[in-house]
Amino acid sequence: MAKLITTIVEFLKRKPSSSSSEAQLEQTNAPENLAVSSLLEATLAGMREGLLVVNKDMRVVASNAAAHKLFNPSVADLKSQRLTELTRNPAIYSAFLDGLKGVERSGVKVETHGPERQVFDLRVVPIGNTNGHGAEGALGVFFDITRTERLEIVRQEFLSNVSHELRTPLTAIIAFVETLETGAMEDPESSQRFLSIIRKNASRMHSLIDDILELTAIEGGNVRLTAAPLQLHTLVQDVCASFAAKAAAQDVTLKNNVPADVMVYADERRLEQMLTNLIDNGIKFSRERGTVAISYEPGTRDKILVQDNGDGIPAQHLERLFERFYRVDRARSRDMGGTGLGLAIVKHLALLHGGEVTVTSELGKGTTFTLHLPPDPRRSV
Repeated sequence: MAKLITTIVEFLKRKPSSSSSEAQLEQTNAPENLAVSSLLEATLAGMREGLLVVNKDMRVVASNAAAHKLFNPSVADLKSQRLTELTRNPAIYSAFLDGLKGVERSGVKVETHGPERQVFDLRVVPIGNTNGHGAEGALGVFFDITRTERLEIVRQEFLSNVSHELRTPLTAIIAFVETLETGAMEDPESSQRFLSIIRKNASRMHSLIDDILELTAIEGGNVRLTAAPLQLHTLVQDVCASFAAKAAAQDVTLKNNVPADVMVYADERRLEQMLTNLIDNGIKFSRERGTVAISYEPGTRDKILVQDNGDGIPAQHLERLFERFYRVDRARSRDMGGTGLGLAIVKHLALLHGGEVTVTSELGKGTTFTLHLPPDPRRSV
């Protein structure tokens, strides 16, 4: 991009002024120069970055489509408009003013607050003679770094959440170890209880680290699927069997309502992982003597439903339910050993299959998670 800016500046310097001679004009209209001009104009039109050129009077003399969209899409052309008519942003005005003084500016952070917040990295370079009398003009390029900024915010939030989630069990472990060291070991009953709490918190940390590594691998594109036709009823039965003791301890009944002949097209290990997270979630938030039912619905996409008859989830939480570390009831989720990453893993694995996961809920009646998976591509229509 730096080379492109230099090329644009050199091209603008070569453009003849109104006082140019016929020889200069003929040189400008030479076939090779016209080819360069056409190529440059096509490049500017296709740039995602906004480009704006102002003269010494701070009037726009050139711009591209991206700049037009950024500043004033309601008018036909930005030319001849003063910079102050396009924006009241002092950072933009100051950067172009420095450019006219012959000072190159880079790394100027610019924010816009239209329908959507956008963030730009602005670079302004002087154009023309800068022999103590200032430049003839200034060229500014607006690099859209909105996505980068958002990713940085997400990264910081993720690190903050990880630190918090790890700190809680680690603090408990340290506290109970110190209690044991100061004499509690002499009391067999207390020491056994403390060791049980230490084990519980260590297991929680282990699960959290496993989920973080798993989610990082999935989001980083390091997980490859091996999709094949598989018998859904058998897979659901195996997952339910692995939760039999936990469901019984919480007086929850697991129901496999998937017909025995149903075949779905998926990576068996990853589908098992998704069902494990969803069924585990259903058990945690079911009522006492509740039910978690797994069923299947055919259609343009195969639907696998995991439904509980718990208290339900308030509507304002549904949109954020698949975010990392988002919990409707933080205290209850932690007490039950949740890492806050299970549903995020389900979402990404479903997307990796070319499908999605959705949720519906009604207060007092329960919640239904639905996996939407593409059908077997070899299935006859």
